[in-house]
Amino acid sequence: MKRVLLLLCLFSASVQAADSPTCQGKFLNPITDICWSCLFPISLGAAPLVTLGNQQDIPNPSSPICSCGSNPTIGLSLGFWEPARQIEVVRKPFCLVSLGGLDLSPGLRAPEAARFTRAEGDGDGGGFYQAHVYANPILSWLGVVTDFPCLESGSFDLLYLTELDPLWNDDELALILNPEAVLFANPVAVAACAADCVAATAGIGLRSLFWCAGCQGGLYPLNGHLPYALGGVRSAALISQRLIAKLHRELLAWGWHGQAGLCGPYFLPVMDKTAYKTQLTYPIPSTFKDDGRCCQPFGRSTVQWGAGKEIPVRGEDFSLLLFRKRNCCVGY
Repeated sequence: MKRVLLLLCLFSASVQAADSPTCQGKFLNPITDICWSCLFPISLGAAPLVTLGNQQDIPNPSSPICSCGSNPTIGLSLGFWEPARQIEVVRKPFCLVSLGGLDLSPGLRAPEAARFTRAEGDGDGGGFYQAHVYANPILSWLGVVTDFPCLESGSFDLLYLTELDPLWNDDELALILNPEAVLFANPVAVAACAADCVAATAGIGLRSLFWCAGCQGGLYPLNGHLPYALGGVRSAALISQRLIAKLHRELLAWGWHGQAGLCGPYFLPVMDKTAYKTQLTYPIPSTFKDDGRCCQPFGRSTVQWGAGKEIPVRGEDFSLLLFRKRNCCVGY
């Protein structure tokens, strides 16, 4: 009898250990983990100069000539996609996947990732994840292009931890940032997201459907709660889109594209999702070898690019490199 009790205790301990999220990760390797074709297309005015890998683009300023400043300086209107931010979606609070799996926990209580069951008992009802944002101006610190005024300068830095944000784990508090969410909690608004899914999968999502996250569902609430069961890659895609939208609403992320962005960034409290695309870098990087589909606009179906990108236990956290659209007046 004692042996049976001992075996039960050991089995229970092993189950708890397996259920507890681990913290693993790796540093980004700019040679093997980044799909550099995501920088393209590069355009001069409305005309593409360089394209590679069938990468999609959004409209650019029509004129190749631009001017900035109170005493106008004439320059050339250049457009490209800049890797400047990195997002990670994690199960264990304060787990820094992009820093090699560093556990930064300061002893503060924060919700771990969870999967919820609906009260009516009809299966998995959703989940919750934490997320982090890094400044990662790769082109600047690698020195890929020198003396180019259109790149963000600086070094790799941790910018945002949702564990320290009380709105990330509370739907009611999140309404402070997105009160318009109540307008889109109806079947008509939800059904409209199907069109956004189709557009994002074929090319780029629809800017007018700002409450939609394409094939990942609805953008609201701007927090870590997922209202329905999703796979790991799809969850990471949705959480990353929500977090960038949240930073725009908090004026921590700005617009850098279009005619308004030629002379510098501008406030954009409602995120333009068409100005972003992501590349999965952990646990399995999406590279150019994946049929050229290494960069995904917000909302694209993960069926095209997410298969085989999740590893049980040691690969259920995710890191994505964020490319933002830049339009810049070179010479200013």
